[in-house]
Amino acid sequence: MLVRLSIRDIVLIEKLDIDFGRGLTVLTGETGAGKSILLDALSLALGARGAGRLVRHGAVQGQVSAVFDLPSGHPALSILRDNAIQADGELILRRVQMADGKTRAFVNDQPVASGLLASLGAALVEIHGQHADRALVAPAAHRVLLDAFAGLQEEVAGLAADFRAWRTAEAEADALRQRIAEGEAEAEYLRAAVDELRALSPQPGEEQALADRRQAMMRAEKIASDVNEAYETVAGSASPIPTLGSLVRRLERKRDQAGDLLDPAIAALDRALAGLQDASAALEAAMRAAEYDPKELERAEERLFALRAAARKHNVPVDALAELASRLAAELGTVETGEHRLAAAVAEAEAARARYEVKAQAISTARRNAAGRLAKAVAAELPALKLERAAFTVEFGEAEPGESGIDRVEFWVRTNPGAPPGPLMKIASGGELSRFLLALKVALADKGSAPTLIFDEIDTAVGGAVSDAIGQRLARLARRVQVLTVTHAPQVAARADAHVLVRKATRARRAVTEVEPLDSGRRREEIARMLAGSVVTDEARAAAERLILGAA
Repeated sequence: MLVRLSIRDIVLIEKLDIDFGRGLTVLTGETGAGKSILLDALSLALGARGAGRLVRHGAVQGQVSAVFDLPSGHPALSILRDNAIQADGELILRRVQMADGKTRAFVNDQPVASGLLASLGAALVEIHGQHADRALVAPAAHRVLLDAFAGLQEEVAGLAADFRAWRTAEAEADALRQRIAEGEAEAEYLRAAVDELRALSPQPGEEQALADRRQAMMRAEKIASDVNEAYETVAGSASPIPTLGSLVRRLERKRDQAGDLLDPAIAALDRALAGLQDASAALEAAMRAAEYDPKELERAEERLFALRAAARKHNVPVDALAELASRLAAELGTVETGEHRLAAAVAEAEAARARYEVKAQAISTARRNAAGRLAKAVAAELPALKLERAAFTVEFGEAEPGESGIDRVEFWVRTNPGAPPGPLMKIASGGELSRFLLALKVALADKGSAPTLIFDEIDTAVGGAVSDAIGQRLARLARRVQVLTVTHAPQVAARADAHVLVRKATRARRAVTEVEPLDSGRRREEIARMLAGSVVTDEARAAAERLILGAA
């Protein structure tokens, strides 16, 4: 419920703070005192369109804050969770209105879009009055109210899930049908491409491996003749190794005769012989490493060129050929097995549609049964509201299947016997509309209602008996939800749990709107003023006392 409203620099309001409690709160005051300003300010906090004219003259900006106490499970809490906004039972909606027309919105001091503020406001407060833009009874809401009266909210939520499942199944069947049609047109190409790629059997990373092997074999081909020639020179038939070995042996036999004279030469020749032998071994190893099969090189080149040709043909990298082969095979499979899969998908869509239609029809029947009870409950409230000659009905029409079902629901009224009935918003006058709304709200009790209801002068242009009937019904509503009403009727004010006086004052030669919560004595005086006018007599005070006691 709304627990506090704070307003700064809005129209005639310089600074104002009002606390609200449970039950019925009335706001009274002379015409022009600023009661409508309070509702405009609250509407701004609830996400209504802003305007620079709302800012008090001379101020740069205005601001409105509305504080709500939320019970567990309130729909607004899920909206907060969906938008990652923390709330521990208390919710503060704040709107800053700039003089240039721009606005800023905050929820629990977190900046938000004004659309989110409006969504929260719709879940928190309903404002009903003589103006269509404030009466939240557009035909789109009639079905919601009827469902609330019938207790069908869970069934409708389940129906919405069934509708989405049906539409999803249909979309999947349509997509499959389109893929099959496209595939059939390309079936010949797909089969040829799949056969080609299956025969080629490309492997990831194969191109690089083939290129590396081809490069290695080409390098070996270039150096093989030189390595063979070097090996032949060092270790072949013309090798100096046997000659050097024989020479070393002859010199070693002469070593005793020559003393130390031949030792250096023998050592040098040994080293040369060892080096030649090492070179021979190294060249032999190089020859083995450089060996390759020319046919292997030919096969590697053919494979590499085939892979690259396929890649160019299909306009993909060589490494993507394997994935392409899998994808084309899957598409071909879709074509070849598509009719069977399509039949299954269509059957699933039909089954989903059948489930939806069965539930939608059951809900439609329940709505039509509840419509008569709702019309009867509203009709019971009309005579006391000076609408005894009026009639209220719930009209049904066919609607395109949707998440809410197959019904178009609209509230119709007839205000006089013999007059043609018609939609509530078109037939009822301002005052009649307000009273129809009150009768509807009483019939619905706390079903399908925001936790705070605000009625703006719904007792305008009615007599004392009707005003008393309105007061009784507002008080009954206030047992279930918080009710605030702007009223000029003393019979309504007498039934209030809390009474707030709105008056205009002058400060520093400037008109301002002030608000005063009234105690029992001041409340009696205000109701007497409402009865008597500007001159309050003792008789008016006594009548006010009787009204208060009679309403207790």
